[in-house]
Amino acid sequence: MGGLEKKKYERGSATNYITRNKARKKLQLSLADFRRLCILKGIYPHEPKHKKKVNKGSTAPRTFYLLKDIRFLLHEPIINKFREYKVFVRKLRKAFGKGEWNAVERIKENKPGYKLDHIVKERYPTFIDALRDLDDALSMCILFATFPRTGKCHVQTIQLCRRLTVEFMHFVIASRALRKVFLSIKGIYYQAEVLGQPVTWITPYAFAHNHPTDVDYRVMATFTEFYTTLLGFISFRLYQTLNLQYPPKLEDKTDSKQQSKEEARYAMDSETYMEKLSAMSASLTRVVAPVEEDDAEMDVFPMDGSSTEQEEERQKEHQELERHKKLFEGLKFFLNREVPREPLAFVIRSFGGEVSWDRSVCIGATYNVDDTTITHQIVDRPALDKQVINRYYVQPQWVFDSVNAKLLLPVADYFPGVTLPPHLSPFVVEKEGDYIPPEKQKLLALQRGEHTVEENESEDSEEEEEEEEDSEEEEDDSDVEQNEMLKKREGRQIPEKKLNVKVTAGVMKTENRAKAAQDEKGEEKRLAIMMMKKREKYLYNKIMFGKKRKVREVNKLAAKRKAHDEAVKSERKRRKKGRTG
Repeated sequence: MGGLEKKKYERGSATNYITRNKARKKLQLSLADFRRLCILKGIYPHEPKHKKKVNKGSTAPRTFYLLKDIRFLLHEPIINKFREYKVFVRKLRKAFGKGEWNAVERIKENKPGYKLDHIVKERYPTFIDALRDLDDALSMCILFATFPRTGKCHVQTIQLCRRLTVEFMHFVIASRALRKVFLSIKGIYYQAEVLGQPVTWITPYAFAHNHPTDVDYRVMATFTEFYTTLLGFISFRLYQTLNLQYPPKLEDKTDSKQQSKEEARYAMDSETYMEKLSAMSASLTRVVAPVEEDDAEMDVFPMDGSSTEQEEERQKEHQELERHKKLFEGLKFFLNREVPREPLAFVIRSFGGEVSWDRSVCIGATYNVDDTTITHQIVDRPALDKQVINRYYVQPQWVFDSVNAKLLLPVADYFPGVTLPPHLSPFVVEKEGDYIPPEKQKLLALQRGEHTVEENESEDSEEEEEEEEDSEEEEDDSDVEQNEMLKKREGRQIPEKKLNVKVTAGVMKTENRAKAAQDEKGEEKRLAIMMMKKREKYLYNKIMFGKKRKVREVNKLAAKRKAHDEAVKSERKRRKKGRTG
């Protein structure tokens, strides 16, 4: 006999996986520490292709990890820190039990800690890699920043998340990087373009928070621990690109002594500085004056006609983007106390506008409501007692819709007490053949520069059409009655109008030619389908089925919209009759 006998389940794919319990014992870690380590290192369970083979013939549900991932964790220095922390807790508990308070203080001072810098560098070799993975980090940190101080999470973690997210929002304001905003049921979705990478995150609304009981906060806190380190590195690098000082320093008009005291208080538990930073101040201190982009422009010499067209398109897109960035430049906003201050201040300042609010609401207000240069006042009440003549009073949705439309929308649709138009999502891009609602069509027409009919005028025209239809129906009824009376009196039938069906020979010939060409094309298509291979025919049928399904969906949505419009029309008609009656 040559060689050793190969046992079952000890070769092939079965050797590539390891169960969670075996991995935990190999690393000599508790389940909580093992989970924590996997989250920090970005290692996740894997579902084997042949689970029964890997599970040695058993069908019991088990969690599997790749063996190479677990071997990768064996030399991680954080494992030693976890063990040191366990020794620290044991010593502290022992000193507490004996009542040795001097020993307790000494042990607390020597509490072991660790940094995650090397893990961030290991997981994200380049800065662009880190930016591409920023979405989840921002959303999680913003969620933790909204948590109340109930003991579920460390206060230091909540304040650190708050500071880091506000610093990132300040970078977005300074770089004019915001592109899209959408108010959804879950929260407010933002999308910014940071160094050419789209970054999307969600901010919850400022409601009273109740901690759900079915959520494991330890797992979330471990993710947040890594995300805060990542966000800190990214913010530092992004501030450098704009020549901004990090941590950010506010330009304040106060005396230097008071300012130096405030700078000294800049820590995670600094409430006064946090309030000032959260006020979305428009002024951040720059280290070096920024270089104007206009001076750095170079002459471009295109090689051929196609590149000329591409260059023109690129320049047009660049001009549109620059116009979008300066959407609110020259406008001064005042926020009433009932509107959400932070989202509106963030959006308005990201597009170059000035914004202020009542000083009693929050610090950071730059002008009062009686300032004569205010152009727009954001209100969320059905009516106002006192109004100033030379400013617009609009509802908050006008700001967000204008940003998404990339132009200042007509303010008449957003006056206080007016029923608002639908808030369309900027993340939905309609393709050819998709259903486009009338509101989106109106918006696209405005973006093209076409003047659309105002809603009020269209409503008036609809009412006039209804009146005309009613009068026409009455006239038709009277004509029918008169004809019937004539029939009875004279005993003869009135001849109905016949359609003129005479067609010239030339037109008939062209119609015949067009029909023949269409029939020929249809026959060619049918023959081409017949000549297809079985696999190609299957794919073709799948494509055609998808297209037909899309058409059905579009027709269904169009029918629903038509039914809705007719219901609204009939309701309006009924109300009008009720008023006249």
